[in-house]
Amino acid sequence: MKIIANTEVCIGAGQCVLTAEKYFDQSEDDGTVIVLNETPDAGDEGSVEEAVNICPSGALSIER
Repeated sequence: MKIIANTEVCIGAGQCVLTAEKYFDQSEDDGTVIVLNETPDAGDEGSVEEAVNICPSGALSIER
């Protein structure tokens, strides 16, 4: 599993950070998503998948 983020689509809502703060942060410049670790640890896949699913702009995806 690999986290993919499209910063051009991101609106900076921050739902990903609230859901999986170990894997996501926001840019101080424009609030867009920053992926801290592209590969989730075993056991963290659920929170990452939830973050991807609730992203309001659809900027996040998972490559399997």
